[in-house]
Amino acid sequence: MSQRKPSKNCRKNFRNYGGIFDVPAKQERVAELEAEIAKPDFWDRGEQAQERLKEHTSLKKIVEDCVSTKQQLDDIQVLIELGEEDGDEETLNEVNTLLPDLKKLIDRMEFARMLSGEHDASNATLSINAGAGGTEAQDWADMVLRMYLRYCERKGFKTEFTEYQPGDDAGLKGATFTVEGAFAYGYLKSESGIHRLVRISPFDANSRRHTSFCSVFIFPELDDSIDIEIEEKDIKVDTFRASGAGGQHINKTDSAIRITHIPSGIVVACQNQRSQHNNRATAMKQLKARLYEQEIRRKEEEAAAFSEEKKDIGWGSQIRSYVLHPYRMVKDHRTGYETGNTDAVLDGDLDAFIEAYLLRGK
Repeated sequence: MSQRKPSKNCRKNFRNYGGIFDVPAKQERVAELEAEIAKPDFWDRGEQAQERLKEHTSLKKIVEDCVSTKQQLDDIQVLIELGEEDGDEETLNEVNTLLPDLKKLIDRMEFARMLSGEHDASNATLSINAGAGGTEAQDWADMVLRMYLRYCERKGFKTEFTEYQPGDDAGLKGATFTVEGAFAYGYLKSESGIHRLVRISPFDANSRRHTSFCSVFIFPELDDSIDIEIEEKDIKVDTFRASGAGGQHINKTDSAIRITHIPSGIVVACQNQRSQHNNRATAMKQLKARLYEQEIRRKEEEAAAFSEEKKDIGWGSQIRSYVLHPYRMVKDHRTGYETGNTDAVLDGDLDAFIEAYLLRGK
């Protein structure tokens, strides 16, 4: 039986691929960065040099992938033309064999293109807080914490706790950790919001169904080029003894810092460093990032006020539900994506949810 010939629309879309990723502009930027890196005083610039090197590595990888893919596209185009001219069914069959893998590659590159926000390439900080409900909610917060730690492990991200508040009887009240890796914030930004769990409570002697909530907040690591002014009169600084799950999460210290930003009500804390000075510096960095993110959200909400699609991102409006009883399903309420494989999701398999969010065509 003869194989279907590749469609003209398919070939046209492949020909237009170069314009999607703007390869010439990226090649030009790579050349600029390479010239800057070659300067004798480049490494004297400290953190700025590291940022430039990270940008160069990221862009160069994109360019190399695009060039390689374009070469594959050209090769397939030649095969298509030869097969059609000669009526060579075997050549056309080969093309149809190659096209699916090439399409998957381009889809992955298109997904990477979605990570082009101002801070998408940055490291991130992830904060989890249990909702109302005592032990049940605190246990859910601990499950969510494990889910994100497993996700970061799968992605090859490095994590480090800056705060950990254990629950009264089980689980945790709250935890904050940094995530270091390529596009950490770009991948994780979609996870900010309220996460809802429905299950038969393991803490209920009558085995009743319970609903629990926890909040997740992700903000990017800001570089020194972003200036956020915080006046001393606007902050309250408290010191305390660190508490947590021992070496598994943080180092015990007597110099933990909690900073409250009075005008906004934002509270940040750091307890993983032995020096009070270092803990304060880390906490202030987190506070600046959260204030910056708050301002960005405020502007987005003002713009969305004129749209019928405006969505409330406050407490009580869950972005995702995890149902373990009476059926098993995880559903994202923003994209509609769902799966019945709840065990995999809670073990950190979040790629499908994150991709659906980034590709939803906002």
